[in-house]
Amino acid sequence: MSNKGLSNNSLAFIALCNEYCSAIEQAFETEPADFTANMIRLLPRLYITANDLKTEESIEEGGYLEQALDEENYETVRRNLEGVFGANDTYLEVFEEDMKYSDTPIAASVSEGLADIFQSLYNFVEMVRDAPSDALPGAIEAIKEDFDNYWGQILCNVMRPLNHIYHNPEEI
Repeated sequence: MSNKGLSNNSLAFIALCNEYCSAIEQAFETEPADFTANMIRLLPRLYITANDLKTEESIEEGGYLEQALDEENYETVRRNLEGVFGANDTYLEVFEEDMKYSDTPIAASVSEGLADIFQSLYNFVEMVRDAPSDALPGAIEAIKEDFDNYWGQILCNVMRPLNHIYHNPEEI
């Protein structure tokens, strides 16, 4: 992959995506407290770097991320993460669209949130791995759009239960 024309922030983002994907893929081999600490360290950096991605205004249409992660692999990742968090995997979510219409709390899952982020970032990393340099701006555009419309909110939502788990290690 040539990095010609990519900003330092874009290069840092690609490296962070790779680091996140590696951490998620190795989660089941990591102690829960260590894995949680790593997520507490990585997720805010991902958020800041993704938020600061600059896209080329000359791109008429947003890019498209090919689906490299199939449903079976997604489910394996989610189940592995669920095993890491055990009873701490479920939390009450307040930023759920359906919450406006409900009197009952909506349950969410740390493992599903992290797996959803993983899916977007894995697809992105796979796309840029061997992409020609002229395709990289479209990939950056696509992941930025995906962040703005989808996984940025998931990242924020999952930080709350991860913060609780991190600061209450006796519950792990």
